[in-house]
Amino acid sequence: MSAVLSPVSAAAPRADAIGGPGDQEFSFGTADFERVRQLIYQRAGISLHAGKQAMVYSRLSRRLRETGHRSFASYLQWLDQAVGDSGQREWQEFVNCLTTNLTSFFREEHHFHELARDLKARAGRPLRIWCNAASTGEEPYSIAMTVAESAAADRVGILASDIDTKVLATASRGVYASDSRGLSPERLRQHFLRGKGANSGFIRVKPELARLIDFRSHNLMEANWAFGEPFDLVFCRNVMIYFDAPTQRRVLERIHRVMKPAGLLYVGHSENFTESRDLFRLRGKTIYERV
Repeated sequence: MSAVLSPVSAAAPRADAIGGPGDQEFSFGTADFERVRQLIYQRAGISLHAGKQAMVYSRLSRRLRETGHRSFASYLQWLDQAVGDSGQREWQEFVNCLTTNLTSFFREEHHFHELARDLKARAGRPLRIWCNAASTGEEPYSIAMTVAESAAADRVGILASDIDTKVLATASRGVYASDSRGLSPERLRQHFLRGKGANSGFIRVKPELARLIDFRSHNLMEANWAFGEPFDLVFCRNVMIYFDAPTQRRVLERIHRVMKPAGLLYVGHSENFTESRDLFRLRGKTIYERV
């Protein structure tokens, strides 16, 4: 299919439209929302509940404008048939629009205290850490700062991945507002460079910290996880809440396969995997040990 998209003429209001006919720029019916739910589930494992219609409309409307479509039905039909490089790019845009990227430095701070203790307990050994929901980078950089402060930088490698390529680009740049939440004055001095002139009000991660992290795009729904040596520690925080139970189990099984025995899995405060005791056992507050 050609990368050039032809504008589609405006459609008449549909009987199943969500909201009144004058409320929205694009035709968006219940069937369209259900199709979005199906496609994002197939592509990214995300289970959208019924109350997300307004969010879906708001986030995907930009894609309709940029691709020249005048209804969700037209856009979704094109997306479902898209092939080649242009199709892959649009699928990525679709996923990027519907993923949530709420993060901050040292979010759920107790995990980083535990990480520092675990780094000390595993002193002298090379370690691999995977942060598989890197978002805009605050979480993997928080891991890297903890590693550096634990004098473990020479023996720890960090892989940071996300399905959203746009937030990964932000993470790779390592530039943030100087008043970013979660950073103490001491950490600002130790790990960041302050912008001057036109860059005033911004900070950049120091090169020696950035070098600890390898950023990579990864979809947890992919069957092939080719990561090389298994991981000692995995951060998978506030990811599983977007999956249904069967998808959670499938992802946990894959994480289990890429971890070393007795490796640690850090999860979000609202996530509980006691039903998967054959894979992981609870070791501490939202921290599981690989069986």
